[in-house]
Amino acid sequence: MHSASPAQPRLRDITGSQWRSGVAAWLGWMFDGLDMHLYTLVATPFVAELIRAQSPTDPAVGRHAAIIMAAFLVGWALGGAFFGRIGDVLGRSRALSLTILTYAAFTGLSVLATEWWHLMIFRFLAALGIGGEWAVGASLLAETWPKSWRPWLAAILQTGVNCGVLLACLAGLLFAHSEPRWIFLVGVLPALMVLWIRRAVPETEEWHAARRDQKTKLPGIRDLFRGDVARITWPVLCLCALGLTAHWTFMFWQQANVRQLPEVVMLTAAEKNQYATTALFIVMIGSIIGNFLAGWLASIFGYARTIAFLLGTYGVVMLLTYLQPQTWAVLRWAILVIGVCQGVFALFTMCLPPLFPVLLRTTGAGFCYNFGRIISAIGVVAFGYFSTVGDPRVALFYSSFLFFPAAVLAFWLPKQGPEGSESAA
Repeated sequence: MHSASPAQPRLRDITGSQWRSGVAAWLGWMFDGLDMHLYTLVATPFVAELIRAQSPTDPAVGRHAAIIMAAFLVGWALGGAFFGRIGDVLGRSRALSLTILTYAAFTGLSVLATEWWHLMIFRFLAALGIGGEWAVGASLLAETWPKSWRPWLAAILQTGVNCGVLLACLAGLLFAHSEPRWIFLVGVLPALMVLWIRRAVPETEEWHAARRDQKTKLPGIRDLFRGDVARITWPVLCLCALGLTAHWTFMFWQQANVRQLPEVVMLTAAEKNQYATTALFIVMIGSIIGNFLAGWLASIFGYARTIAFLLGTYGVVMLLTYLQPQTWAVLRWAILVIGVCQGVFALFTMCLPPLFPVLLRTTGAGFCYNFGRIISAIGVVAFGYFSTVGDPRVALFYSSFLFFPAAVLAFWLPKQGPEGSESAA
């Protein structure tokens, strides 16, 4: 495995191959963020157009938009398992290219949707690539960069997602006065980097060594639930399911909540888009800060305690924020703090892959993390139906309680210090 000095790795010791792997993973995650959040910016007006609703505030718009988002999250989960398996069989670099081509193509094709279920299918297929890219990119960096850098790599990699969301916000502002569908053309851009990845990013030596040493059939998903590995799989599955359900309920329904604030609800469609885009921008700025805060805390206290603390804080802040209606002046500061708490998900990037054997690494990390998205898909819809008509704040309030059992489960994670741990044998 390429690595710098194990004692005190320095930036100048990083090889060209390591740099290219890091850049490829970061760009892949940045375009992940871009493509995944283009929909949340235009969900309400675009779905209203597709179902021929009289008004964007029609409850049917929220229900159909939530179903489309749920399909996206299910696709994300399945893509994590599917491309995670491909990453273990074909290698990290090849799988990374395939994931990027998948989400770029189907995000761009969303512009052709003429019925709400067309958009649902396109978002589901795009999500297959986005979910797969998480597992492949995380394993690529875990196998090429020094272990002691993992908390900071997690922060930097997650910041790629945040920068992608900021690009989506920029696209939202640029397309604010256009038909909602045209924004999806921006999602084609990631396909341009695939040729460079295939030429410049080699497969990792750790993967090659594991394939050479493998004497029997490659392990599969069923092996995640056998022997010592099962004691890792179950708590990680439950932790991801709870945390991601609450998180994605916030990420989706907070946009609808902003559009229904007293000072926003009577504005024009373009002005509402600007408020929603601004809110997402604020969350992402907080999340970028939170990524590095999480990395710093993990380097001192380890992954388990840091994840538990940030999940618990996320729940408390979200509960207090949506306990009662807020004005925009108050809400914008609250969602900034919530964004900081979202730095917890950066730690999953470097924390999860090393827990599993090399030839189960992208399969295990991708399956466990993305299984949570199937549950979160159900949660996004369920909390939307559970909320009173026209009041997404209620969905946001009740979903915040899920963070507390997730915080408790974090203490069941295998102990890892700032340098990570070796995978389960």
